[in-house]
Amino acid sequence: MSTAITAIDVHVHVHDARARELRGPEAQRRDEERAAYFKRGTQSESLEEQAEQYRKRNMMAVLMNGTDETITGIKAIPNDFIAEAVQTYPDAFLGFGIIDPWQGELARREIRRCKELGLHGIGEFNPARQHFYPNDTRFYPLWEEAERLGLPVLFHSGYAAAGSGRPGGRGVKLKYTQPLHLDDVAADFPDLTIISAHPSWPWTAESLAIARHKANFYIDLSGWAPKYFPAELVQQVNTLLQDKTLFGSDAPSLPLDRWLREFEELEIKPEVRQKVMLDNAKQLFGLDR
Repeated sequence: MSTAITAIDVHVHVHDARARELRGPEAQRRDEERAAYFKRGTQSESLEEQAEQYRKRNMMAVLMNGTDETITGIKAIPNDFIAEAVQTYPDAFLGFGIIDPWQGELARREIRRCKELGLHGIGEFNPARQHFYPNDTRFYPLWEEAERLGLPVLFHSGYAAAGSGRPGGRGVKLKYTQPLHLDDVAADFPDLTIISAHPSWPWTAESLAIARHKANFYIDLSGWAPKYFPAELVQQVNTLLQDKTLFGSDAPSLPLDRWLREFEELEIKPEVRQKVMLDNAKQLFGLDR
């Protein structure tokens, strides 16, 4: 990795037109609903355009996506697509593999294949959309495999934009996203690095407590405009959790420019800002070796 890199955005979704076509029209409709929730445009962004966004800022992005194929029938973006993007733009992207937890042994084998593809982790798991509790022991073979391979796993936590304001929330069930369910996983797999994505509202305090208590549990700051961060979150990031917090935008849902601008306006200590934006991710992904 170039020494000129100033930040690593650990939470960026693929928004390439080819990827959207692979997922089909229903996925595109859901993307439009998310765009409306975040009050942004629905236009696709090519991988080249995404890469350039980060290159021009001397940043890197961790590309990922989610899948709820078992629940909805919507196809996932192939992990080969993510791996190819990383290989094509190695100065801009790292990659996470996409796994459907309900696929059992097939999912476990796919985690192994993600390692072979050179991906740096697994996620985004979205329990609200995938309808599973991470601490359900039926899924423990997946966490065991990721732990064995040294692959971090990233879980959506807290409120979900998906289905927000729609009848029945489009079947999205928030009960699955309570961070406390991840505490069991962190305890039972102490060598597994867990990233809890987003500020986890309305359970922010749970996520902060687990990050403080479990050395293998991190939080990212994605999917939430920084000007709306709870005061408790900012205080903990500035102090006890300065080594456990990761910069993530959730771009393109939350535009990168907006996230960076609003985060810059927060009263974060300069030495803490350096850790959040870069140093913690470098250490987590082994890029400082």
